[in-house]
Amino acid sequence: MKLFATLLIAISAIITPATAAFAQNFDHTYAAYDAQLKKHVKWLPDNKQSRVNYKGFAADRAELTKTLDDFSAVTPAQFATFNKEQQMAFLINAYNAFTIELILTKYPAVKSIKDLGTTFSSPWKKSFFKLLGEERNLDWVEHDKLRPTGKNIVNGGYQDPRIHVAIVCASIGCPALPPQAFTAAKLDAQLESGMVKFVGDKTRNRFADGKLQVSSIFKWFKDDFEKGYKGFGKVEDVFAKYADALSNDAAAQAQIRAKTISISYLDYDWSLNDQGR
Repeated sequence: MKLFATLLIAISAIITPATAAFAQNFDHTYAAYDAQLKKHVKWLPDNKQSRVNYKGFAADRAELTKTLDDFSAVTPAQFATFNKEQQMAFLINAYNAFTIELILTKYPAVKSIKDLGTTFSSPWKKSFFKLLGEERNLDWVEHDKLRPTGKNIVNGGYQDPRIHVAIVCASIGCPALPPQAFTAAKLDAQLESGMVKFVGDKTRNRFADGKLQVSSIFKWFKDDFEKGYKGFGKVEDVFAKYADALSNDAAAQAQIRAKTISISYLDYDWSLNDQGR
C-alpha cells in the first residue's frame, strides 16, 4: 500500500505542473473561434437576430475542426483549474460550436436541427463529440453542466439562467448566436446583452393589448428563472427587469413591471437559422 501511495504521489507531481501549464496556455480569448464567428455569423438589420453562413463554415471546415479538437483536448483536471466564468464561457462556446458541427454533418439537406434526430431520440441526445474526457451530447452540456438546476447545483452550480440566451440550437426561434465568442472577461456583459436583445425581439417576445406573448423558452425553463438567481424569483421578474426592451411606451412598461398581466407562450420556430434562407 505504501508503494502504491508513493507511486500516486509521484504521478501527481508529474501531471499537476503539466495541467497547470495547459490551463495557463489555453486561449481563453478563443481568438480562432472568434474569427470564425465574425466571418460566418451576421446580425440582421434589427440587431436582435443573427443568421449563420453554414455554407461558409462548411468551406472552412478544417478551421472549425481545429477549434473542436481544442475543446475536446481539455481534460476534467484542466477544466477544474478554470475559474467559474472561464468554465461557463468554455461550455457555452463548446455547445454552440458543436451544434454548428452537427448541422454540417447533413448540410445542406438539413432544414431544421430536429431533422437530425430519430424516431426514438432527439438530436440533443446524440453523442457525437468528446468533451472533458468522455463522449458527450448537447443535452449533457446544457442540462448536466450549464443549467442552474439539477446535478450541477449539487456541485455549486453556475446559478445563472441567462445561459438560455447564450446556447443556441441553430433555430430561428432561438436567441441569436452572436458573431463573437464568449469570454470570461466579458461574460456578464455578453449574457446581459443577450437578454436585452432576445427579450426585445418582437418576433419572439412582445407586449400588446395589455398582454405578454413570449418565447416558449420561458415556459420550458421556467424553473431556472424561479430560483432567485440574478434576482429572478418568478418568470414575471424577467419581463419586469427588461420592460424597456419589451416596449418604448412608459405606460406599457409600468404595466409590465406591475407583474399582473397575463402571459402566453408563442410557438417555436425550429427552422434552421441559415443565412441562405
